[in-house]
Amino acid sequence: MRAEPESPSKETDSLASTALAEQNPQDQVYWFRHSAPYIHAYRGRTVVILLPGEVLQSRQHCKTIIQDLALLNSLGLKLVIALGARPQIEMRLSEANVPARTHHDLRITDEDTLRCVSQAVGQILVETEALLSMGLANSPMHGAALRVSSGNYVVARPVGVVDGVDLCNTGYVRKVHADAIHSQLNQGHIVLMTNLGYSPTGEIFNLACEDVASSAAIALQADKMIVFGPEAGMLQANGRLLREITLQQAMQQVAETPKNSDQRRRILAICRALNEGVGRAHLISYQHDGALLQELFTRDGVGTLVTDQGYDQVREASIDDVGGILVLIQPLEQQGILVRRSRELLEQEIHNFIVDERDGSIVACAALYPFPEEGVAELACVAVKAKYLRQGRGDRMLAYAEKRALEIGLGSLFVLTTHTAHWFIERGFQEAELAQLPVARQRMYNIQRNSKVFIKRLHK
Repeated sequence: MRAEPESPSKETDSLASTALAEQNPQDQVYWFRHSAPYIHAYRGRTVVILLPGEVLQSRQHCKTIIQDLALLNSLGLKLVIALGARPQIEMRLSEANVPARTHHDLRITDEDTLRCVSQAVGQILVETEALLSMGLANSPMHGAALRVSSGNYVVARPVGVVDGVDLCNTGYVRKVHADAIHSQLNQGHIVLMTNLGYSPTGEIFNLACEDVASSAAIALQADKMIVFGPEAGMLQANGRLLREITLQQAMQQVAETPKNSDQRRRILAICRALNEGVGRAHLISYQHDGALLQELFTRDGVGTLVTDQGYDQVREASIDDVGGILVLIQPLEQQGILVRRSRELLEQEIHNFIVDERDGSIVACAALYPFPEEGVAELACVAVKAKYLRQGRGDRMLAYAEKRALEIGLGSLFVLTTHTAHWFIERGFQEAELAQLPVARQRMYNIQRNSKVFIKRLHK
């Protein structure tokens, strides 16, 4: 399912073209209504975006992408942009008559090369800041005053000597100053990062922009990583676009992609980010006008969505899961968020539970209690391990529960909650009265907890 679990389902159609919307104002209303849930869902989320040097070479592509980034920033997304510079560096080397040397797909950055790299990166940074500072005339964000931040956010270390070849000032990311970046993001700034890193001793290192982007996404615990490239996304052997794949499938793509290619670097960066806790990544084309907006605000998107679900399995619980569920829910029971359940009760009701298992560990759960005669079911005991919050796992539990309820012929879900009302409201639940619940459930209502009641109608 291509729809993203951290937000409500979207329609399968793409965003309407500007021309069509201008011809029929009703289309504007339609598209706005269907994008509104995503606008709400993404507000406050941290997104790391990789813009390769090829984007910045094309004035037209760069201009429209900048406009879209400005729009996302105005909608409350926290944006970190990692800038690439490979073609600009090549141009500087050529102009300076400095030979471009590589070893094992890494640029050998000697003193002369580093000078060219610094010049290229400096120019890119200044030009990008200028584009983000302009009034964006004749754009949807005309008059927007964007604030941009850049700095020495990356601590780097040298690659060193590889097979007898000294790579000089070529480096890897050692650390990203996440707190400093979060501070800027919390002030509404767009943070720019380049492919230069610095050592505690004051050395400058030339880094791969993919390394910077994935390291930033991991350090910031980003909700998403978006990577631009010339291709529409990841393609099958027959050229057909892969719209949604797992981390394991992406690793297979790495094996099938030519070595030393930019596409392979992009996919490897995505795999690394997801393997280290970033929930979702997208590979989209900078040649597709509006790809960023369509990928985020339509159900099917226009690129490739990669998730870490290859290491996860949402399934019905078994008796062997009782221990894992208890470990998961007991902290929430102690906080009064969940109703206490004994091991004995949990063992009796285990057939009602759904779990999200990651690499042998239960990281999320939920329970579904059907009331067949009334055509409804109660969703209860929704819990997510703290380490995996904000990764859409609660949404996966909800999606699975909705599907299961529909399969057994039920048309509605209801929940009783004391602490998480807004989470359910954001996912389509509406507040209801106790009298709207099945009589049997009304009799079990705990007046002392004074839980609020919410109901959601299900649609096939």
